[in-house]
Amino acid sequence: MSSFLEISPEKLARLIGTPNCPALIDVRVDEDFDADPRFVPASERRDYRKVQDWAHTVDKASAVIICQQGKKLSHGVAAWLRNGGIAADVLEGGFEAWANADHPAVPASAIPDRDAGGHTVWVTRARPKIDRIACPWLIRRFIDPKSVFLFVTPAEVEMVGDRFGATPFDIDAPVRWSHRGERCTFDVMVEEFGLATAPLLRLATIVRAADTARLDLAPEASGLLAASLGLSRMYADDLEQLEAGMLLYDAFYRWCRDATNETHNWPSPKKDA
Repeated sequence: MSSFLEISPEKLARLIGTPNCPALIDVRVDEDFDADPRFVPASERRDYRKVQDWAHTVDKASAVIICQQGKKLSHGVAAWLRNGGIAADVLEGGFEAWANADHPAVPASAIPDRDAGGHTVWVTRARPKIDRIACPWLIRRFIDPKSVFLFVTPAEVEMVGDRFGATPFDIDAPVRWSHRGERCTFDVMVEEFGLATAPLLRLATIVRAADTARLDLAPEASGLLAASLGLSRMYADDLEQLEAGMLLYDAFYRWCRDATNETHNWPSPKKDA
């Protein structure tokens, strides 16, 4: 059982992927990180020695600190953050416990370099419908909560990416993050980010079915397609549409994770019928 000021890997796993996930800060030393260069999903690496310099930049009211074994480094950083008014806990057992429990971990090699402000920057085609909303949702919930998305004219995506240090995705070009065979970009990201959990694989099937006009793959795909096309008609601004789409995918993810066996029946059958 977790002690005071600690959170168990199992409890943290339930928070990751939801809007209420705290800031996740990885403070492992280089030797430990290099031995297993993967991240707890949605976490960002920071130097524990400079906590006094970056503590004020944590933009959430709560945080979980991750070191190798959940001992002195994470407890020290958490104490500094609490001193600054942030409710900070320590991941019980650290990254070792997370990995030993077979929770998903994101390879550092799959995450693009961050800009000077600490954001990953991504670029894709304007007027998104399905994949180009689903992928940003995945990135913000499981990779980089502070990620930036640029929506531009299709012909300019690669050049904008080159000039502005942005990673292209979901375009008709040989880039890392796009369709592969019958799989859509969301499928590729789930796999390469090490996020192939049962809920995300179920969601990936729904996204692929809606995005590639194969609605027979999942009965929920028709609903996702309808909602996505409706959002595209409601919003002329792509970034406003993305913000609205975040809630849509939050709901689909929670259904995939927690509610697939639940049904709704109204009116309920009468006992004496």
